[in-house]
Amino acid sequence: MENKYGIVLYWSKEDEAVIAEVPELPGCMDDGANYNEALTNVELVIAQWIQTATDLGRSIPQPKGRLT
Repeated sequence: MENKYGIVLYWSKEDEAVIAEVPELPGCMDDGANYNEALTNVELVIAQWIQTATDLGRSIPQPKGRLT
């Protein structure tokens, strides 16, 4: 499955890591030592989030495209 969700990447001084958040999927986030690692990590978490929601019979938000 191709990810079409918006992802917000930012540096967290507190965590000393790049954080990758997916605002359209509540609680869906991961981190990494750099932007590429955080993005790679969050792609896996998105797939896991969707699989868990499916297994629990919960609705999965449709990607809205550009975040505003």
